[in-house]
Parts: sequence; structure tokens; C-alpha cells
Amino acid sequence: ATLQVNYRASTGYGKTFLHKGDEQWGIGDMQHDLTDAVHWAIGEGIAEKDKVAIYGGSYGGYACLAGLAFTPDLYKCGVDIVGPSNIKTLLDSIPSYWGPMRNDLLRKIGNVDDNDEFNRSISPLFHVDAITAPLLIGQGANDPRVKQAEADQIAFSMRDKGIPVEYVLYPDEGHGFARPNNRIDFNGRAETFLAKHLGGRAEAFVKPEGTTAVFPLEN
Repeated sequence: ATLQVNYRASTGYGKTFLHKGDEQWGIGDMQHDLTDAVHWAIGEGIAEKDKVAIYGGSYGGYACLAGLAFTPDLYKCGVDIVGPSNIKTLLDSIPSYWGPMRNDLLRKIGNVDDNDEFNRSISPLFHVDAITAPLLIGQGANDPRVKQAEADQIAFSMRDKGIPVEYVLYPDEGHGFARPNNRIDFNGRAETFLAKHLGGRAEAFVKPEGTTAVFPLEN
């Protein structure tokens, strides 16, 4: 079963619901909504408590990292696609001509510029030691929103601490995977990863012709 949650701050439900996510990243209500949804699915017999994965891209990738770091007993494994691992370095990488967007993000996330303790509390990078579940990371090297460094820093930190992590980088992709061969490649790798850690069937992975996948942790 797949459960996709409209957590607080999701659009389409009015301004009140949108702003219920203000300053609620990582250890706040936005993440609690995901945690509560998992507990609901387990309680209803839809999911098995020892076979739950968390999977997402962009903010969903961050939510994946936060789930593994802040609720490590809840998830068997995770798949993070272009997710930020350190909120301060994410915002610092925003170009000056995106200034209004950066200001908007600060209002939504909280003042990580002036409060290092707050940034560290919501950034999964600083809680790597708490992660126990295997992680698969997918990243585009040309991502203008969530730079490659966000994936690099948590992937290498996990590897150096002996925490199981796989990291796939696509040199010709940006914020997500646009090229069909790269999409097929990552989806196949994700299917194999999930079958390995959750059980169940998976088609034998065959690397598609034309994919540009590289593996920074193997260098």
C-alpha cells in the first residue's frame, strides 16, 4: 500500500491550513502528520510496523531524511530524491535574484539565519548518528534549488559512520529526473532497494542504455 499525506502546509486547502506548517519542519507538526499517518495505517492493518518505507522528493526528500533521523524506529528504509539535509546551507545556496523566494522560505521554515541551534535541531545532517535504516539517495548534479552538496554531505557522513547508504547522481539532471532513461534507471534501483529491505517482488534490474548514473560514494 502507498499512503500520500496532505500534511499541514499542503496547498489547496486554504491559507489557514497552509500556514499551520509555518516553523513546523522536521521536528514539528508537518513531520508529526506523517508519523501519525504511519501509526494510523499500522493500526488499521494496512501496513506492517516493521515494513514501512518513507519516500519523497524535494521537501519530501527532506521529510524522508527527517523521518529516518527523528523517528528512527518507525521506518525500515527510506528513499530521498533531491532533498536538503542542512536547511541553512540550502538557503545560503539560493542565488541573489531569488531573494524574494528565500525570504518566503525563511518565514515558512523559521529564522535559521540567526538561530544556529534551531537550524541544527531541524536539519537531518546534524542527527546522522540517530539514523539506523538504509537510505537510497537520488540527486541531479545541475539542481538549482537543492544543490548536489545537500546530498553529498549526508551521504558521505552516513558512509563514514558505517550507516547503510546508496547514492546515485545524474550529471545531466536538475531538480528531479527529466530524461526517460534516467527515470527508468532510478525507478529500477528504487524498486530493487525497496524489495531488498521490505521484501516482496522486484523485476531484475537491468541498467538502461543511455542513463548517466554515477556513484560518488564509490570514488
